[in-house]
Amino acid sequence: MKKNIAIVMGGFSSEVNISLKSGNVVFKHLDRKKYTPYRVHILKEKWVALDDESKEYPIDKNNFSFVIDSKSVTFDCVFNAIHGNPGENGELLAYFNLVGLKHTSAPYYQMALTFNKRDTLSVVKEYGIKTATSVYLNKGDVINTDKIIAKVGLPCFIKPNNAGSSYGISKAYNKEEILKGIEVAYKEDSEILIESFLDGREVSVGVIQYKGAIKVLPITEIVTENDFFDYEAKYEGKSHEITPAQISSEEKIKIEAIAEKVYKVLNMSGFSRSEYILVNGEPHFLEMNTVPGLTEASILPQQAQVAGISLSELFENAIESACE
Repeated sequence: MKKNIAIVMGGFSSEVNISLKSGNVVFKHLDRKKYTPYRVHILKEKWVALDDESKEYPIDKNNFSFVIDSKSVTFDCVFNAIHGNPGENGELLAYFNLVGLKHTSAPYYQMALTFNKRDTLSVVKEYGIKTATSVYLNKGDVINTDKIIAKVGLPCFIKPNNAGSSYGISKAYNKEEILKGIEVAYKEDSEILIESFLDGREVSVGVIQYKGAIKVLPITEIVTENDFFDYEAKYEGKSHEITPAQISSEEKIKIEAIAEKVYKVLNMSGFSRSEYILVNGEPHFLEMNTVPGLTEASILPQQAQVAGISLSELFENAIESACE
């Protein structure tokens, strides 16, 4: 019997349009012989399921069902394709836990933890994982640029603590740019991180659960035309993504070992894609994405393809792992 799958997409953050693209790719590639997929838009103004003609049906939030042609449709599993709030930060997953729905992401606490950059760094540092030096600020805190520079140096990065897709990130070379970057970051989040610049090669590593085991996917090196891997570089063609990365076998072994260790340390399951900077051959952890981009051009699907895993296989594995 075919499983009913809700592919949730959209969300409440700046990443809504990127999420819709990812969700539609999942919808396109799911095997119709095994699944009956429905696109479900989770938006600030509405929660609706869409039929094949994109007609909308309101979601009953009591049990996450909807009615079509006088028939109630319930779901066997939810495929989470929401980047940012509320899909990647654990909020929606806590709701699914309450109503008893299985989903393709990690448990809600792990999702909340990894969405918070500061808290994630605090955990991995305890396990000896190298990271950048950082300063943490809440909106309203006194800003002392001299103290910030004394700790993290110049240039430095200013990031929203809870955001993705490089929204609100700036690179600062002086005090004035730090203040401007803080202002930009606060538009995305009331908590921000200011991190030291790591001078090295940037790589991205997908780690997933695949056929019952943790699998580290081929590593991608990111070479950007811009000053750093910002939104324009990620989504507007201003970067080159090389998979597999052209790194030494020693570097590859180190990165793979650390990527798997971070996945285990954070008690992850489902999808993840983490970013590292190689400084003198040593990987430094930046952050983890637990709902990475899932379009044909996104990094994790590129890595899966190099590993011999098609998009259909990748998405089916996520669903079957969740159902088990």
